Amino acid sequence: MLRWNGWGLCDAPDTLGDKAEGIWQWLGAYTGSGVLPHTPACALEDIVMPPVRLVPEQLRALEEILPGSRVKTDRFERAYHARGRSYHDMLHLRCGRLEHAPDAVVYPQTVEEVGAVVRYADRNAVALVPYGGGSSVVGGVTPLLREGQHAVVTVDMALMNRILEIDKHTMTARIQAGIYGPELERLLQAEGVTLGHYPQSFEYSTLGGWIASRGAGHQSNKYGKAEDWLVSARIVTPQGIWNTEEFPKSAAGPLLRDMTPGSEGVFGIIADACVHIHEVPEKKEYRACFFQDFDSGVKATRLLLQHEVQTAMVRLSDANETFFYSVMHGGAEVAENGPMGFCLMLVGFEGTEVEVAHQRSRAEAILSQCGGADMGGSMGQLWLTTRFDTPYLRDPMLDHGLGVDTVETATDWNRLPDLHTNVNTVLEEALRRHNPNPGAKGLAMAHVSHSYRNGASLYFTFVFPRTPGAEIEQWLAIKREVSDAIVANGGTISHHHGTGTDHLPWMAQEKGPIGYGMLKALKNTLDPKGIMNPGKLIES
Repeated sequence: MLRWNGWGLCDAPDTLGDKAEGIWQWLGAYTGSGVLPHTPACALEDIVMPPVRLVPEQLRALEEILPGSRVKTDRFERAYHARGRSYHDMLHLRCGRLEHAPDAVVYPQTVEEVGAVVRYADRNAVALVPYGGGSSVVGGVTPLLREGQHAVVTVDMALMNRILEIDKHTMTARIQAGIYGPELERLLQAEGVTLGHYPQSFEYSTLGGWIASRGAGHQSNKYGKAEDWLVSARIVTPQGIWNTEEFPKSAAGPLLRDMTPGSEGVFGIIADACVHIHEVPEKKEYRACFFQDFDSGVKATRLLLQHEVQTAMVRLSDANETFFYSVMHGGAEVAENGPMGFCLMLVGFEGTEVEVAHQRSRAEAILSQCGGADMGGSMGQLWLTTRFDTPYLRDPMLDHGLGVDTVETATDWNRLPDLHTNVNTVLEEALRRHNPNPGAKGLAMAHVSHSYRNGASLYFTFVFPRTPGAEIEQWLAIKREVSDAIVANGGTISHHHGTGTDHLPWMAQEKGPIGYGMLKALKNTLDPKGIMNPGKLIES
């Protein structure tokens, strides 16, 4: 039911409806492309798949470990697991460039089976790629080899999808890593509790993937990022099973569990994890507020956090993003006057009726003080009910000759205004220069997505005409320039998307020689032969 070369279901929801034709005409005019071309993806049956490098004896050995047809080498399985779901990945998948397809995909059901697969791979120079939902947008699941390895196997954790224990006394739950977001919340909420982790990829991503990428959900202000709600993890490494500490706090040296979030599967395969849970909120209220400029909204966001107003989410769009999504929701006629300068903020509250009312009242005073105009709850409710539909916009754009990608970062409040301005300027200039049409342009936009007492995350989205025949080179140039600008302006290379292959060139600089050496030392301790997810997080 899932698309092998796109986002989500094959029967994807129509997010534009009868507005589509007008929006395509507007995008063609805005970017200087004129009439947008028709650029469909190639069909799976037309793709030449690379040969399987595992010999029959090796496949039989894997089938003995995983009986019952849980070792897959068919065309669909290999193509589906050949890439993640980034724009860069889509360029490869849509044109049938599957040179990095795994040689096999295996589906373990138990920790013991995961261990047996890891031991087999370690003995036989086979690379392993841990795979949750495959929603990585930074090249985190690309099946790569390092020198001396002759094949690569993707370990899809989808059959390890149970909740093992819910403990309401400690308000924790132990959950298998392969469970997808909707099933996880269905089972937890049947018991009156929630994890509260709702990333954009929620419908098609897993607990293990959230941890491995150090992910953040929309409501991270209340429920935290992966490193906040993770209590402990069981990780299958080439050296055996690593059970991280499970104490609420400890002074027995550094907590090694902190090496698990963001580990990208390079140390081992996360089998299950213990996580913090919360009571299902009695009330959820999401409201909209308009600011005359981005800086006023940033100030309001900072004050909300520093005055400890208990929000579930604060999301502030700059003028370009406010304009773009107004057009997407309202149709091309909204675009006639161009960006109006207004910046939309969405503020969410979750908890009891009394808690929500109290925190909303505190927030309203701060937002008003900063010049915010309360627009009520309708736009907030619209966002809440359609928030997982946005990724479905990308595939139709790709079908119309457009590229669309995102980069995200985090920095402190002092640097954030300049980072926003400077990175946006670099991005707009890169979109103009790396453009197939002279005088054409792209659209760059950003929002504050996650906020803290001392700073916040900035999330940039950009739409641009693709360069036919050189789409990958075009993307690489834009990605390099905007990433360099992020680092030069004091931002981290990734706030919640992880590292993968795409951010690897900036990792050594961000961690510094001592810190990067420590990561390499841990890798060499747990995985001395380097079979676990080569080419991610640490240079091989």
